[in-house]
Parts: sequence; C-alpha cells; structure tokens
Amino acid sequence: MTDSIFKRYREKRNTIARNKNILQTSYIPDQLPHRSKEIDQIASVIAAALSGEKPSNMMIFGKTGTGKTAVMKYIGNELKKEDACGGCEFVYINCQVTDTHYGILYTIGNPEQTDVDDRIPYTGWSTEKVFSKMREYIDSENKIFIIVLDEIDKLLIKSGNDVLHHLLIINENLRNSKVSIVGISNNLKFTERMDSRVHSRFGGENMVFEPYTSEELEDILRERVKLAFDEGSIEDGVIAYCAALSARETGDARRALDFLRVATDIAERNGDAVVTEAHVKSAKNKIEMNIVIEAIKTLTSQSKTVLMSIVKNTEEGSRTMTTGDVYTAYKSISDVLGTSVLTQRRVTDLISELDMLGIIYAPVRSYGKAGRTKEIELSAPKEAIDVLKEDELMKPLKKYRPPKQTTLM
Repeated sequence: MTDSIFKRYREKRNTIARNKNILQTSYIPDQLPHRSKEIDQIASVIAAALSGEKPSNMMIFGKTGTGKTAVMKYIGNELKKEDACGGCEFVYINCQVTDTHYGILYTIGNPEQTDVDDRIPYTGWSTEKVFSKMREYIDSENKIFIIVLDEIDKLLIKSGNDVLHHLLIINENLRNSKVSIVGISNNLKFTERMDSRVHSRFGGENMVFEPYTSEELEDILRERVKLAFDEGSIEDGVIAYCAALSARETGDARRALDFLRVATDIAERNGDAVVTEAHVKSAKNKIEMNIVIEAIKTLTSQSKTVLMSIVKNTEEGSRTMTTGDVYTAYKSISDVLGTSVLTQRRVTDLISELDMLGIIYAPVRSYGKAGRTKEIELSAPKEAIDVLKEDELMKPLKKYRPPKQTTLM
C-alpha cells in the first residue's frame, strides 16, 4: 500500500503558532488598539438604542484595513452585553456576499429562532411581499434594530437604490420598533450613486477612519502575537517588518496580518522553528501574486479587453505606449471579439483604474507643446497575464497581432 500523499508534509511540518485563528482578519479581539476615539464616537450615537430611542443613521468611510468592520462588530458585541432588557437587535450584513435586494430583506427578516412555516423562503416571493414580511417581523419584536451594511457601495452597484429606499422608509410604517442604518464603505464618493430620494432620507452622521501608521500596526500585531504564539517563536524585527511593509503601501491592518499569517504558514511547512523576515518576504511575494491574479479575474469584460490591448502591444516589443496606442489596439481587439467599442475617454478611465490596481503603470507625461498623455507600461507578472489569456473571452485572440503603434520619444 502506497503512503498517503500528505504523509511527508505532515512529518515535516512544525507547529509554531499556538492559535492561528487569532491571526485571521475575521478575529475580533477584546481590545482594538488605536481605535478608542472611533469606538467612543460611534458608541455615543448607538447608545440611544439602549434607552429605546432610534439612533441617527451613520456612514463610516475609510480605506480597506482601517478597522471599520472590526470596530462595528466590536460595538455590536458590546451592545449585546449591555442590553440586559433585550430591547436592541444588531444585524450585520456584508453586502459583498449578500448583494441583492431580496437577499438583504431575507437576511433581516429571517432571524435564527423563527418557526419554519413563518420564514421567508430563499427564493420565490415578490420583493414587495418579502419587504412586507420583514416589516411585520421587525414590528412584532418591539426593538430598536441597528442594521449594519458593510461594503454598502457594492450593494448599490449590484442592486441599485431600491433596497436602501425600502429600509429608510420602513420607520414610517412601524408602530413598535425602529430601524437605524449604518453603512460602511471604502469609497468616499459612493454616495454620488444614491438617488435623491435615498440621499435625502439617509441623513445622519459621517465618520472617516484614517489609515494606521507603522507604529500603530506594530501595536496591533504585537497584541495578536502575544495571544497566538509562545515567546521566542517570532524573530526580532518580524513584527516591525510586517508593519512597515503594510504602512508603506496602504496602512492596511489586514495586509499586515496577512503577511504574518502566511509567513507563519511558510515557516511551518518548511519545518522551521521560528518565523523570520525571510519568511515574510516570501509571504509578501505570494500574497501580491494572488491579489493581482484575483484582480484580473474579477475585471469587467471591457477592462480585460483594455488590459489585453496593453499586453499585446508589450509582446510586440513596445515596453511603453501611449493612450492612443492602446486605443488603436483596443478597437482592433474589440472587432475580433465582436464586443462594443467604448470612447477613447472611457478607455482612458479604465486605464487609470488598472493603474490604481497596480496591474499597469501609467504616469502622465508632458511633451510640451505636443500636450500630455499617459505613458503606459505593463507591470503585472507573467503568471497573472497567463490567467487573462486563458479567460474564455480572450480565446479568439490566440493568433492576434495588434496594429503597428507609434514610438514614444
């Protein structure tokens, strides 16, 4: 009988972390370093619910990894502890996961302890019927409902304004309960997607979470390390290195935790006894590769076409190219694929988005009287570009070659 394919890996693996779950971004610690001000401000608003009053609606903004979700979940836990009379209901919904009108109403209207015959079905009802059932349930509870919509901008992109409108007008039809909405977004401009009826009703208070500094990220990691590792399991300098890498990029606590967690995985798989900076460097390369690949997979078809235009020009020997060069190739590729052609201005916007994702590098260069243009260069690694080429949309381009382009001075 042959040995299991896992045997040699299990024998080699050395467990370093005592509790690796603590390194997960989903873990909510008892203390949230450097977010006491934000916690106090939000708690001062939510506290009204404990007196039976409806708190103001709130919008919380901030870049990814600035603690928005952790703070709201922490406050939700604290609210449940304080709510001895059971007069509050804290409902958290991640709109990147639940992103449809029906799904949001279904989640709110189907608490865990409800008779099966009285539940909203997973599908099959009209939106109006689901909303009516959800409203009936909320009012029967005689509570103050705090509904947190994380990644709320994703909901508006996918499902429009109707679900928010339903939630914002619900108080007009409730006799016993009240509903407050807390939206969380990393897009400061997302409210521009709200139509006037939603924007005027949302009102409430706004708060912005600033990115963490390197020193603050060190404190966050140090607290997690105390809980997750035995003393001596982490090489001196690893915590500071993870924090510095993340602070240099975005001040993202999630990224800093990812660096440490993946570095620990790599060290354990190697059979090493201590997590070192070398493990963190390997983790950084692995994480960044995965992020770029995932970003390319989730691009819209038009963005993929623009990126492929840059790829094809690069393969023809053009290390850098202008927006005009990309647009010429884009129109040609769109013709081959049989897809609609956007204006050059819109393609320029898509180029800027690819630049922000780090898939390409596209600084604006001035050529004096000749004007200004983006000088575009592909920066995604070969492995990520291979993912794009294998996309079903791009298969007709196997033998495609772009039109000859101009040469940048």
